[in-house]
Formats: sequence, C-alpha cells, structure tokens
Amino acid sequence: MKKFNFRKVLDGLTAASPVGSSGGGSGSGAGGSVHPGGTAGAAGTPREEIQETLTSDYFQICKTVRHGFPYLPTALAFDPVQKILAIGTRTGAIRILGRPGVDCYCQHESGAAVLQLQFLINEGALVSACADDALHLWNLRQKRPAILHSLKFNRERITYCHLPFQSKWLYVGTERGNTHIVNIESFILSGYVIMWNKAIELSTKTHPGPVVHLSDSPRDEGKLLIGYENGTIVFWDLRSKRADLRAYYDEAIHSVAWHHEGKQFMCSHSDGSLTLWNLKSPNRPFQTTIPHGKVQRDGKKPESCKPILKVEYKTCKNSEPFVVFSGGLSYDKPCRRPSLTIMHGKAITVLEMDHPIVDFLTLCETPYPNEFQEPYAVVVLLEKDLIVVDLTQTNFPIFENPYPIDIHESPVTCTEYFADCPPDLIPVLYSVGAKHKKQGYSNKEWPISGGAWNLGAQTYPEIIITGHADGSVKFWDASAITLQMLYKLKTSKVFEKQKVGEGKATAEIVEEDPFAVQMMYWCPESRIFCVAGVSAYVIVYRFSKHEVNTEIASLEVRLQSEVEDIITPEPETNPPFPDASSQLPSLKSLSGSTNTVACEGTMKDSIPCLSVKARPVRMPPGYQADLVIQLVWVDGEPPQQITSLAVNSAYGLVAFGNCNGLAVVDFMQKTVLLSMGTLDLYGSSDPYQRQPRSPRKSRQFAAVKGSRKLSLPTDLKTDLDHVNGHCTSPTSQSCSSGKRLSSADVSRANRRGPGRPPFRKAQSAACMEISLPVTTEENRENSFSRSRSSSVSSIDRDSKEAITALFFMESFARKNDSAVSSCLWVGTGLGMVIILSLNLPASDDLRHSEPVMVSPSGTVLTLKGAVLTFACLDCMGTLTHQPYEVWRDPHSADDGDKTRKRKLVMHSPSSSQDMGDHQFAVICSEKQAKVFSLPSQTCLYVHNITETSFLLRADVVTLCNSVCLACFCANGHIMTLSLPSLRPLLDMNYLPVTDMRIARTFCFTNEGQALYLSSPTEIQRLTYSQEMCDNLQDMLGDLFTPVETPEAQNRGFLKGLFGGSGQAFDREELFGEATAGKASRSLAQHIPGSGGIEGVRGAAGGVIGDLTRARIALDERGQKLGELDERTASMMASAEAFSKHAHEVMLKYKDKKWYQF
Repeated sequence: MKKFNFRKVLDGLTAASPVGSSGGGSGSGAGGSVHPGGTAGAAGTPREEIQETLTSDYFQICKTVRHGFPYLPTALAFDPVQKILAIGTRTGAIRILGRPGVDCYCQHESGAAVLQLQFLINEGALVSACADDALHLWNLRQKRPAILHSLKFNRERITYCHLPFQSKWLYVGTERGNTHIVNIESFILSGYVIMWNKAIELSTKTHPGPVVHLSDSPRDEGKLLIGYENGTIVFWDLRSKRADLRAYYDEAIHSVAWHHEGKQFMCSHSDGSLTLWNLKSPNRPFQTTIPHGKVQRDGKKPESCKPILKVEYKTCKNSEPFVVFSGGLSYDKPCRRPSLTIMHGKAITVLEMDHPIVDFLTLCETPYPNEFQEPYAVVVLLEKDLIVVDLTQTNFPIFENPYPIDIHESPVTCTEYFADCPPDLIPVLYSVGAKHKKQGYSNKEWPISGGAWNLGAQTYPEIIITGHADGSVKFWDASAITLQMLYKLKTSKVFEKQKVGEGKATAEIVEEDPFAVQMMYWCPESRIFCVAGVSAYVIVYRFSKHEVNTEIASLEVRLQSEVEDIITPEPETNPPFPDASSQLPSLKSLSGSTNTVACEGTMKDSIPCLSVKARPVRMPPGYQADLVIQLVWVDGEPPQQITSLAVNSAYGLVAFGNCNGLAVVDFMQKTVLLSMGTLDLYGSSDPYQRQPRSPRKSRQFAAVKGSRKLSLPTDLKTDLDHVNGHCTSPTSQSCSSGKRLSSADVSRANRRGPGRPPFRKAQSAACMEISLPVTTEENRENSFSRSRSSSVSSIDRDSKEAITALFFMESFARKNDSAVSSCLWVGTGLGMVIILSLNLPASDDLRHSEPVMVSPSGTVLTLKGAVLTFACLDCMGTLTHQPYEVWRDPHSADDGDKTRKRKLVMHSPSSSQDMGDHQFAVICSEKQAKVFSLPSQTCLYVHNITETSFLLRADVVTLCNSVCLACFCANGHIMTLSLPSLRPLLDMNYLPVTDMRIARTFCFTNEGQALYLSSPTEIQRLTYSQEMCDNLQDMLGDLFTPVETPEAQNRGFLKGLFGGSGQAFDREELFGEATAGKASRSLAQHIPGSGGIEGVRGAAGGVIGDLTRARIALDERGQKLGELDERTASMMASAEAFSKHAHEVMLKYKDKKWYQF
C-alpha cells in the first residue's frame, strides 16, 4: 500500500502550462502524473499522510448485463419445456429471456444477421443460422452461453432449418433448392443430400426456387415435407430416397403448417390466400380461402391481398382449431397497421400492431407434433416490441410484459446512474408509479417463465434515470443487475400544447422534439429533481406523496453574450504584445463592454421558446413542478441550449449555464440571483489571472485592423490550444454541448441576427489566420470531432466561452479564508475554473425573506481543455458529500408545515469541526486532471490524461470504501486514477465511440458500475470492479434448469419412435456415415467452438465437468483422426490414378516398334 506525503509540494504552484506530460502510450495518449516537490501549503502547516487503499488489482472491466428490446430483431424461437425465448437480431446478437431476472445476451463474432433459431428442446442448447451461411451450436447449460460447434457452408446459402423434436439430425434447406442434413452432436454434414432435381419431376423445366419450408410428418418421421418458393411441395420418403407425392400451386409459398394427425397441411401464399391440402389427393388443394379478400358478386375468386408471410395451424381437443397468420390484408387499405389474424372456427379476429411484425410463434401445451396442440398464447415479435397474446380468453387480451423492453418508447437522450442510493427511494417511487398502471391485461401468469434467478450477494439499491425525446423521464430499479420500471414523469405537461403551425413562430431553435430532455440532476437525499430541456428551459421538481392542484411558478432569464457587438477600441490599445503587462490597459477597457445595438424592423425579444400553463394544474403524487425557468430571445437571437446544470437543496439554488453565460436562481424565493455573461464572471480580480482569456478580444481588434500579425507570448500560445481544444470537444462545443443538435441546427443557431455588426464576416476570416496553425494537430483527433467542429466558425469558437460544469460546495473560496463557506464552482469550455461566493441568510427563518448574494470570489484556476467535473475531499482524503436538505413532504397534512424548520446536512461524512484546516478540490477537464489544496490553491497533482483525444465523461466515484476518478475517453479507453495522487490504476481500450449516442449516455457510478446506450433500444451495463467481475457468475440467472420432458400421450404409436426397437425408421442408420457416406469437404467447413472448455467451467463442476472435458478431448481426437483418414484416402486415390494412367500409357505403346514412337 503506497503512501503519499503532502509535505513535498511546492507552495503556490499553478498549472499555467502542463508539465511532464509524456506521449502516446497504449493508444490513449495517457500522460504522466506530475508530483511537484517542496513544502506544503501557503501556511506551511504539516499535512497528514493519506493512505490510498486502491491499487490496480481492484479494477477489471467486463460487461454485466444488457437491458431493453433487442435492436433490429430478425428471428424468434421458444423451448416449450424449458419455457425460454430466444430472439436473434440483424447485428448477430441473441437475447435469451426467461422469468424476470433471466436475461442473457450473446453475440456472434462475425456480426452476421441471425436468420433462424432452433432450440434443442429441453437439452439446454440452441442452433443459430446466420446470413453468412454458418450454423452455430450454443451451449445454454452455462450462465454465459458459448458456441460449441460451427459449420460454415461454402457453396450454398442457407434459407431454412428444421430440427425435429428429440432428434439429433438437423435438416438444412438452401437457396439452390437442396436439402442437407447435419449431425447436431458432432456438427458434421451427412452424406445424405436431397437434391432439388431429384425432388421435382423430371418433366419440370424450371428451377423450383429456394427451400422455404422443411418439416417431418407428424404421422411418420420417415417422411419430409419440402416447400419450394415457386409453389412446389414435395413429400419426400427418406428411406426410399424418392418423392411420395408432389403438389403444385401457382402462387409463391411463404410457409407451411401441419395438422397434428399428419393427413393435412396448410400453406400460406403471396396472394393472401391459405390453401389446405390432403395427402390422399395432392392434385389440388381441397380448400382455398383469402381471409381478407373481398368476395366478388359474380362468384369469381376473391381479389388477391398482401402476402401471408406465416401461418400456424394448431388443433384443440375440445374446440375448433386455431389458424394464426400475419399479413394478408387487403391492398385497398394502404394505411392499415400491421396485423395478426386469429381464426377460431368462424370467428376472425384481427389484432392491429404498432410496428411491423418480424415473426410470431404459437405456444402449445405439448412439445409433441402428433398430439392435440392445445395452444394457449401467441408470442409476436415486432420491430420495436414484444407482445404475448392470451388465446385462452375470447377477447384475446395481451399479457403484461415484465421485461424492461420499453426503454426506447421515446428515444433516450440522456442517462444518469445512482448506485448505493437511500434504500427508501425504490419503494417510494414504485408506490407512486404503480398508480399509473394500465388495465385490461390478461390475468394469467407470464408464460415465458423458464430459468432460475436469485438476488446474489449484491444488495445495495441502484436507480437508473433515462431522459427521452418526448420530454418524459423514467426511473428504473436497477438493483442486482435487473431492471424494472418504477416511475414515469412527463415534463412536457408543464407547457401548453403547441398548435399545428405554431411551431415555427415560437420554438425555432429545435424543429422537432421541443421537449427533449437534455440534462438531468437528481439529489436522492432531498429528492429534488431538475431537468434541462432542449428548448432552453430548466424545471425544478419536488417530491410529494399528495395530489395537489396549483399554478406552476415560472421565471424568464435573459442570458446573451455581448462579445460580438461593435466595439471601437483606441489605436494605442493594440500593441503587438511584446510582454504580458502591455495588454493590461486593453483588458480594463474591454472587460465591462455591454453595448447593445439597435436594429431596424421587428425582432423577437424577451419571449421564451415555450409557453408555461397559466391555469392551475392537477399534479398527481410523485414529482411535482416547483419552478420553470426559461431562457428568452434577446435582440432577435434565440436562447442557446443549456450545457451545464446543478441544484442544491440546502442552499435552495439552481445554477445553469450555456455558451453565453451563467444563471443562478433561488427556487425557494423564485427569484433570479445572477444572469451574467461568462466574461463578467471574472469580476474585479487581478487581470493577470484572466490573462489566458484576453488574447481572444485583442486578436479580434488586431484582425479587424489587419495591419499586422500577432506575436503571442509562449505561455499564451498554450492557451490557444485550450481555445481550439474547446471547439473539438463535445462538452464545450459552442452552443451545442454535443447534444441532440444537428450541424444544420448549430449553423442556424450561430447565424448573424439582425442586430449584429456587419463586419463579423471579416473578423472570422482574419481570425482564421491565427486559429488554423494551432488547430492543425487538433483536427487530426478523429472523425468524431471533425464533424462537430465543422459547423462552428472560428470567431464563435474564440469568442464564446461555454459553462461546462457547475458544483455547489462548502469550500474555501479565497486563499486567505480560514473557514469553509458556501460556494459555486464554475468550469468553462476554455479550462477556466471560477469560484463564486454565496452569501446565504444566517438563520433558516430568514431564508424565505432575506436575499441571497452571489459574488465572484476572485479565485480563478486553469486546466487544459473544457472542465467536466468537480469533487471535494476532506483533509483525510474522504469524499465530501454536497450539503443537502433532508426530504420532507411539501404538501403534508400538518398545519404547521410552513413554520417547520428545514433539516440541513451541511458536512457529510465529517462534521464541521472535523473538516480540518484544508481540503482537496478534484477538477477534471477533457484533457487533464488536477488536485488543488485549499485554501492555499496549491496544485498538488497534475495528470495529463490524453494528448491525442479528449474525455467524454469523468466522475469521482467510491469503490471499496475508497474514492477514485473514473474517465471515459473518445478513443474508447476507460481509465481510473487514484485520489488524491492521480496515479493511473486502470487503462483499458474498451469501446471505440462510433456513435454520438454512446458519448451522450455513458456514465459511471459508485461501486464500480457504469452504463451506456449500446443501441437505440438497449442499455449496456458494465463493471470496472474486480470484485464484481469475480462475483458476476453468482449474480447471473440460469438459463437451463432440470425439467422432466412430458410423456407422450399415445405411447403405442410412439413406443419405438424415441429409442424403441419396434420402429422401422432409424435416422442414425439412414444418415450416418456407414450408410450415407461422407459429405464433400468443400461443401461445408467444421469450426470447433471457443466455448467448449469455457462452457465446462461455467456449467458444471465435478464429474459432469470431467465427463464433458473428456468428451471434448475425444471430439478433438476424432477430428484429427478424421483428418488423417482423409489425407490417407486422398494419397491412395492419387496413387491409384497414377497407376491407372501409367497402365494406359503402357497399353498405348505396348505393340509399337521403336521407330514408331
């Protein structure tokens, strides 16, 4: 355990320029930590040694669980005995679902789309067929499924697979019309092939098309029904290797379904028709119906409809059979939604769906195909939803879905993650959320109930909050790697609904989704919740268990940067900067510039983007709007989107900033305390401290004049890097903050308003002279940054300093402070940190009447790159919690509610007397992290995190009763640094940021957990804790549980079917190598799975594990022997060919004389 001594620190060291940074390394450009030596603090007081308990052994990254709806689903399968469901996707993923808590995600390495899935029923295995013509066998008898075998077809494309119940031979149909047979145990191709030209009649002149259906007869497993796309159906006798019968229909076939007796089957066709065929008379169907076709008056065939893509024909013992199909609707109703039709006797029920149907399955009581099926539910897989319909009730209600598959109900725009939060929150949120439950669901149990799951050792509460494009916010219980919806809040309800045509008049800054949630801030202890919306508003919510009817308080704030206004400096204020001091006169003359320019014509001014409801509003129990704060248009310029947000319940303040400046609002008194441009926040502090910012304005004037180039001091050139780094970072990009604003929106938001100076274009062009040489290196960062900076002109980048981070804290505001006071830390896009002092009323009684004063403290700190996060450690190195007010119900029934005292917790975990005489401020920007000692403001540690990229997210988190800084970099690296010494503990290349969605939603939380949106519909959770990686196996659910296979009803018929001696049909004898021979080596290639031994480790220990290992070893040995055997056979064949050729030559020249040669 390493100890760090704070005696060895230079007093007053400031980080004007980063020191000791090293180059690249591991692709993240991680720099070295700088530990300056010398004496501690300005006071020269000795510091205690802080023991840092975290080492690199505590960290390991692994994915834990994926929640949400599988993105772009393509295939569906169900095990009727194990009762688990599998869904395949276009990206090669498989999700396996059982009872709530049993949810497993696996991924094909190839990333090829999943075409079809087939369970080995009650065997704990699954076969997947992919678009790259590969078959894979997955072992589900382990918590993390793995591939045991793969078979890659080289010359044919897979179109359909069928695995009969309790069979080890898989039928595979191909695009060429051939049918191959694969042994599931060894994953080797049988020599038995049904060629298309053998299956069809010799007189047929055309190719029948790809195989679209394969199934064995329920009556006789020795007969295989093959459906070809062009309408040909072949009933193939596997024993005699010939077609028993052939049927032809003039419409393309999409699917086929058997009657359980095996005498009839039904086909669905491309003209919307269903045909019923009898094996005894295959010449034509004995029944043809077009269920949704209009009956013609003259008795002609009903008009054709859309194709019926799939049909299922399920029989019942005590009622009419069910015919369920998708598609088949009439063409004359183009706007009708996708539908599932259920025909039961003469009743036809059409269930309209919200999304296109991908696939459906009818769930039946028996796995045996030759018994009455007794269907009880239909699972319908839609493009964006999963629905299960109850067939046992006449009105066909749907089951209430227990899975969190509606995360994407409206697109997710932001996320927050809270681990180890107060334990009473989850039941409280659930109690208010349960009141909004929908009615009308089936009263039956959810039918997908397989697998087993227990809570595991991890018991602390976790909550995930998702913000959405429609303004809704969802609170989820994420404890013990599950996800369950707790409560939904609709933030759009505080605004008036926009009438059609009004959108352009008011909400011009966003064309669609004007209520989209952009940022969220939640204090779990006080239950204060705050959202910032895309239309430049902030809503403060308080939590109450009581319904209330009240008006919504609202405030309007003017927050507009005046930097671009016309300024006419004196000529002598523009020296060529021979040294830093020569700039000071120009700084003083510019700092207070707030000129506004009048303009001709009408322009929008002082109007917000949205209208808050003026009438009293009924607010149900839960989160109730306390205050709405809206930024307004200023001189024809729209308000810019909010880039940072912070709330403090103890102070009763909310602060937010954008690229123009900062606003601080007292939400207790409902007053605006501060609305100031970023430039003015520096106050009357020594201009030398503001020096890194001054070249921006001075350069503008020099550029306008155009008389000379600027010669900048060396220490200022580094700060130009800050400026240009600012434009390439998503957290500080002018006005957009890397959120949901497109480049077109950015350019529109930044265009010159009618009140802007006419020479702005000239300024931009001249400033490029300075910006371009500095940005050449920055522009090489990655494609991710180029697309964001392209729409921001250089004048915007240099003149606008966005507020990127805010933090309320009890801290030392100035160097000579002897005690902590209430502060607001402000971080900007240029790496500047400004500390504002908050003067709160001395007693709680005066809080509602006395004004709160906000003033700059004069303290300014600098970092490289936009500031991302702040944290505060006490003198022992323990993380200090922000002050908060203990929650009380604002609408409780107590009469004396107004007079009750607020209960505040100001210092946590330490009490005020234990705070010591100093604390540590942790500040992380997108380029580096620094730890300052306060009040001396000495920079104790610097770590240059990355040179070639930038951070997207940084959080100070607790892990194993200690604290660290967790960072996620745009190049995909996840890093952790110790605190306070900033030693690198973990640096792993985890995930390249290929999508803005990942950048926007990635967040860390306590106890080594993190999450991000891996697709538009799924949340991926991961851990960076070694302990959780080790315990993950215990937390995951079991997919396979030992269940007895139900007995077949008719044992007489089935006696020899599965292992009995009386059955004439033996697949092993027919398809095995002894009879059928070997398949061509070039047709398909066997690939042993990587999950073999790993599967053994996860699935079972002891004797079973040993047996499985032995079996895998035997398989490998058998494979090698097989390869040797093939090589030997090949050599023998070539020797035989050579012998034959030599014999022919000898015979040719045997009787010829020597002169005839």
